Amino acid sequence: MAVKTIYSCGQCGEQTSKWSGKCSSCHAWNSIVEERFDPALLKQTKAKPLQTSKVSLEDAFAKRLETGIEEFDRVVGGGIVHDALLLMSGDPGIGKSTLALQVALAIARGGQSVVYISGEESLSQVSSRAKRLTQGGIPESFSLISSNHLESIIATLSKGKPAFVVIDSVQTISSDQITGGRGSIVQTRYLAESFMMLAKQQSMAVLLIGHVNKEGDLAGPKVLEHLVDTVLHCEGEKYHDLRILRALKNRFGSATEIGIFSMTEKGMEEVRDPSQIFLEGRKTGVIGSAISVTLEGSRPLVIEVQGLTNHADYTYPKRSASGVDINRVQLLTAVLNKHGRLKLDQEDVYVNIAGGFRVRDPAIDAAIAAAIISSRKDIPLPEGVALIGEIGLSGEIRPVAQEERRLKELEKLGFREVWGNVKRASSEKLKIRKVDEIKQLVSLLA
Repeated sequence: MAVKTIYSCGQCGEQTSKWSGKCSSCHAWNSIVEERFDPALLKQTKAKPLQTSKVSLEDAFAKRLETGIEEFDRVVGGGIVHDALLLMSGDPGIGKSTLALQVALAIARGGQSVVYISGEESLSQVSSRAKRLTQGGIPESFSLISSNHLESIIATLSKGKPAFVVIDSVQTISSDQITGGRGSIVQTRYLAESFMMLAKQQSMAVLLIGHVNKEGDLAGPKVLEHLVDTVLHCEGEKYHDLRILRALKNRFGSATEIGIFSMTEKGMEEVRDPSQIFLEGRKTGVIGSAISVTLEGSRPLVIEVQGLTNHADYTYPKRSASGVDINRVQLLTAVLNKHGRLKLDQEDVYVNIAGGFRVRDPAIDAAIAAAIISSRKDIPLPEGVALIGEIGLSGEIRPVAQEERRLKELEKLGFREVWGNVKRASSEKLKIRKVDEIKQLVSLLA
């Protein structure tokens, strides 16, 4: 039987018989790729009735592989579930392989059998990196394999039945049963399905490392993210040591937690007190600097927001943002211009989150606005003051969620006063100044 050609969308997996520049299902441009499909490879099997089972009263989530790396365990929900399929992605050189190797070594030190499969590096390269990362020697239960052949890998793992497996990376593995080159959509989909069946049937945890495309999204079909139980994303600025591990999807825990690491010569080291890192090197009495506290999952983080205004050289003023959404900066600039009477229509506005951290929490709106006001008026904010509050289009400053956690973090770091629409009354350590309008915030910096 002749080999058939089909065209699949890399975003949604929609299949068509003809190529087109735009997917008719998800409307993505230039996402259609060619796949070759050989019907002869399909085997006709007779269906057999399946055995039903009752709901187990045993908590499957209680059987977790704890790595001892607290930042990693927090993100995955307290440890890796024994038959979970995880996917870790991130930019090249961000530290994916380093962190995965550290996790594998940590589990092996706990007495569990671990296999690290590398499709990109030789055994000597992985061995030298493992020796650099470990301090107490390589555990006997840790093994290495360098291979790109799926069927050989599956046979080896089915025979050895390790507790934890790392595949570095899924785009470098290929199967003889499927046409297409390594990293193609049809190969990647088949690989993910094969490792998913292996994890569930053999009760072993499998961590896949995946590449990202030029847009920063996970390379391969979108169905890859749907198949796995947990999607982890490692991010960070190229010229900063800070690395953030996020759970974009997690069937066994919260998808809002983050783990914070610092890239060093000894690998990824946990950051126990990230607030101190974000405030490190900050000078007092600086114009255009404001302090706020954001929440990432259950963790409060104190950050420095920097703002700068400068007279525009051209008719259209520039708006630039680093670490925060540029659309949010444009919105807050418009609110300050209209309701705060700050006259920013002829000013360039720049906003930066110090430390290379990215914030999506609207609770830092008040700090962004205060940093811009401070720079525009050339007046620094009082020392020991932090701001929390979300700003609306009508100029009101609204209360934020989980206020008590934010205030406790500020108290711990020695802040004396908080500005914002805060419900709690002042305490011995922290004075609360209620600010519920943008005009009031502008007047405080007179």
